[in-house]
Amino acid sequence: MTGIAFVGTGFVADYYMTTLANHPELRLTGVWDRDAERLDAFARYWKVSPYASLDAVLADPAVSIVVNLTTPESHYTVNCRALSAGKHVYCEKPLAMTVEQASELVDLARAKGLVLAGAPANGLSDAQALCARLLADGAIGTPRLVYAEMEDGPVFKANWRAWRSRSGARWPGVHEFEVGCTLEHAGYAASWLVSLFGPVAEVSAVSALTFPDKGPGTETLALGPDFSVGCLTFRSGLTARVTCGLAAPRDRSLTILGEKGMIAVRDLWDNRSPIHLEIFGAKRPLLHRGLDWLEWKLGRKLPLRLYPGTKMRYPTAPSASALPAFPSQIDFVRGIAVQAQALKGGETPFFSGATARHLTEVVLALNGGWRDYRPLDL
Repeated sequence: MTGIAFVGTGFVADYYMTTLANHPELRLTGVWDRDAERLDAFARYWKVSPYASLDAVLADPAVSIVVNLTTPESHYTVNCRALSAGKHVYCEKPLAMTVEQASELVDLARAKGLVLAGAPANGLSDAQALCARLLADGAIGTPRLVYAEMEDGPVFKANWRAWRSRSGARWPGVHEFEVGCTLEHAGYAASWLVSLFGPVAEVSAVSALTFPDKGPGTETLALGPDFSVGCLTFRSGLTARVTCGLAAPRDRSLTILGEKGMIAVRDLWDNRSPIHLEIFGAKRPLLHRGLDWLEWKLGRKLPLRLYPGTKMRYPTAPSASALPAFPSQIDFVRGIAVQAQALKGGETPFFSGATARHLTEVVLALNGGWRDYRPLDL
């Protein structure tokens, strides 16, 4: 078994605890958080051992992988300390708040002979594997264009202050509004895109704060972008448009257009998302043609509409898998399990090192750090 320790017991840590049950080859040695009250509540709820300090985590020989679940601005510091202490690291997105810091971490891990891997783990989902297989089999021919949506809906209009994790941690709404939805969520789309189509060559993006009023308590804060749209050009020649926002209706879909047809993934956050395959020119039933006419008359797409002439595919997975019910169906611990397995085999997991840095710089570019940006070589 591989020993892991959680650093950070906030809202997302409960998702990791829920899906830890899917991976019995991992052993949680303990958890730590700088907030003593939150640490105590988490440890009591999950019946796990709390560490007295971060130094205690790093000094424990039973810990092979430090899982960094702190807030984004703390990622660089905690990652540095863990790597310097000789621990492998799995970090929540992003690796750091700048490309320079992410590069420093990759260099430090390499110098120490350690593996630095990063979230999100939805790029390792069963749905992603099915999508990759369809592409490899040539189901839609050569992919040419991709549309990725990462719209989370107008959450700032909801009763988000009352949201709690299973152990009682508050959803960090104010902090998410400050950091911005792109930095928090665009990685879920980028992980799929990079895993399916390889490195990004160029990014052109625009971001904006479109709803500056996020409710009581946010009036004096410097809020991050709540909308971004970017055009990604991949070295393979493929082009993708990625949108990320906190206003439009929830939409986490992915549409891949190829020379012979299209693949549509309903929800990138769903480990077993249904996937629709359409072959261009296929004869469509009368019902689908009637729905086409109705959508044309209404001037909008109907909700929960199946794509015309499609075949719906479902990824296979063990029915006993534990997945969080809200707000996603991601196996958060799968990335750690893949990292642990790679370490045992002397291999390098896909979402580690230069790839993890690449995802970080792509997301930072989408967030508006650069308008026209060419990421570093992998």
